[in-house]
Amino acid sequence: MAVLPRCILAFSGGLDTSLCVVYLRETLGYEVVTATVDTGAFDADELARIEQRSVETGAVAHFTVDATDELYRNWIRHLVAGNYLKGSVYPLCVGVERVVQAEHMVRIAREQGAVAICHGSTGAGNDQIRFDAVLRTLAPDLKIIAPIRDLGWGRAQEAAYLAEHGHHVDASTKTYSINAGLWGTTIGGGETRTTEAVIPDHVYTRTKNPTTCSAEGRTVVIGFEKGEAVSLDGERLGPIPLLRKLDALAAEQGVGRGVHLGDTILGIKGRIAFEAPVATALITAHRELEKLVLTKHQQLIKEQIAQQYGLFLHEGRYLDPAMRDMEAFFDSSQQTVSGTVTLQLRQGHANVLALSSPFSLLSATRAAYGEESGLWNGRDAEGFAKILSVQSMLAWQARGES
Repeated sequence: MAVLPRCILAFSGGLDTSLCVVYLRETLGYEVVTATVDTGAFDADELARIEQRSVETGAVAHFTVDATDELYRNWIRHLVAGNYLKGSVYPLCVGVERVVQAEHMVRIAREQGAVAICHGSTGAGNDQIRFDAVLRTLAPDLKIIAPIRDLGWGRAQEAAYLAEHGHHVDASTKTYSINAGLWGTTIGGGETRTTEAVIPDHVYTRTKNPTTCSAEGRTVVIGFEKGEAVSLDGERLGPIPLLRKLDALAAEQGVGRGVHLGDTILGIKGRIAFEAPVATALITAHRELEKLVLTKHQQLIKEQIAQQYGLFLHEGRYLDPAMRDMEAFFDSSQQTVSGTVTLQLRQGHANVLALSSPFSLLSATRAAYGEESGLWNGRDAEGFAKILSVQSMLAWQARGES
């Protein structure tokens, strides 16, 4: 009996990836191994359901990988260090997860002796680019198969194909496409397809409606060491438990809802709604602590680097060596970002109430301001202002301005 070539499929258990299993096996002649790389979206029951669906559709093996800690260590902590918000609002909730998922697909493919890797992305969105960019970098010898992109079928056609091969999957058209993970949730479809419509409240499932939240809100104290959150209200926690607990507290106060309008990797405009309670709370607290301990030049340079870093992550360019260089700068910049931040979570807002740090540049002046600090006197300040204005003055004179 001939041995079939083996293909590894990134599997979520939905209509698209269920079709991929059957199509790979029945039409393309592959032996299929499925893999689910969990980045914080699934509970135990859902993971069990996904594995059962893999068996039902004919995969020969299924792997479940818990990548939440890896997601934090290799990606999220750098996004916090950069205080990165795409378009000044969106904290890259889920796009970066495709990178870690693709990396594990390659690892499993090597271990299983596969000749191909398959993903269920369409030809319209960003995820296909992220998957392909990582796969082509790490495994240029393996074939990339994307049946949903290649076939261009609608959900009804996909369901009909599955039914022909003895599998029945719900093909009801969903108005919204929701992707959730440790760092947040994105919501596409429906009103996000235009810019005129308001996103209805019912599509938000992770956060409370801010208008219904208590006016008292909730105050939390976040402890940082070298840029990383290590405690919440005095309780020392590991990264993942801390993120989950802060996420729940912020979501209860309606924090983290937003709508992002920006450029897709393929060059068109796109609009999504998102819910990112923990990302909003943590970045707000971290950014304010940095203002206290970093010089203005450190902050300026880091903001510029963070924009490039976030763009590369958004586009799936994580494996470019430039990313390691930028991460090295982030790590260096965080050496003094330690202290506590008191954060008020209230009716959709996260506001810093107080903060302290042993590396406070304000404390270094003994809380004295201006001349009272003893760092300069009035004559020094006058001379400084005079010299600072010299080039502007010369430019005006050279242009004949009065």
